[in-house]
Amino acid sequence: MKPASPSATPKRVLLIHYSQTGQLSAVAEQIAAPLKADPGIDLHVETLVPLTPYPYPWPFFRFLDAFPESAHLVPPPLQPLSLTGDEHFDLVILPYQVWFLAPSLPFTAFLKHPVGRRLLAGKPVVTVIACRNMWLTAQEKMKALLADAGARLIDNVVLTDPSPTLATFITTPRWLLTGRKAGFWGLPAAGLDDTQIRGSRRFGLALRDALHTHREQGPGPLLDGLGAAAVDPTLYFSERAGTRGFYIWGKLIRLAGGPGRWQRRPLLTLYVAVLITLIATIVPISLAVQALLRPFMQSWLSRTRDRFEQPSGSATHRTPQYED
Repeated sequence: MKPASPSATPKRVLLIHYSQTGQLSAVAEQIAAPLKADPGIDLHVETLVPLTPYPYPWPFFRFLDAFPESAHLVPPPLQPLSLTGDEHFDLVILPYQVWFLAPSLPFTAFLKHPVGRRLLAGKPVVTVIACRNMWLTAQEKMKALLADAGARLIDNVVLTDPSPTLATFITTPRWLLTGRKAGFWGLPAAGLDDTQIRGSRRFGLALRDALHTHREQGPGPLLDGLGAAAVDPTLYFSERAGTRGFYIWGKLIRLAGGPGRWQRRPLLTLYVAVLITLIATIVPISLAVQALLRPFMQSWLSRTRDRFEQPSGSATHRTPQYED
């Protein structure tokens, strides 16, 4: 699609970046590319660097040790940002990972950082999620953090692993803990596929055009009609149960000390045993019960889908405008 005529004064866009595996970086680059290439847009990419890095692949106990603070939104310290908080941006893009049904800890740190809060105050924000498949409660927490910082959420983009839910319970942890993403034993590869990543460029193209017509100054959305956020409402039950479990166990584990303390290991070991048991028993039973009750839950499922698809929605009528 031909870009709109550039504005007289360049629009300033801030993109906050943090990615462990590189998958979110690939998505962010696709979205950012049309903005970088446009002379009417000044894009600043700010990379978050935790003071204590989160390794990839994640050692098993380092991975588990991140869940209590993730569940309780306790921010880790970050390396100093390159911005002061006094800069003006017309639009802020926040591509983030979901950790333990919450925004990743580096993003929680940015959203609670004094500089981050000043940068976000009064600004229109586009969130971008790349995750396994459970993101509903994480986005609710993100919305609360943005509201607390005085930001305006005008769009949300969600890209999820296209594999079956039960398969991702195996493939995603294997990827994070070993670095091996490829399929094995008949299971699919972990993560997004190349078509999804390349297709995310349409969001950058639509944002470029919206900025040139000053649509970011309105209530939004800017990305409606582009298939931004399709919701599977049946996962909400599992998310609510998982969030509650992470919160309660996280509170208990944090009583044993801060991240990295050896006293947390016995409790983490106990919790992972409980979690594996739940995944192997309760989750399949829950999915089966939901399948049986689905004909009687259509009204509730529709309301839940509509609620979480906001503000950008799942409609795709504008997608052909931005196909290369």
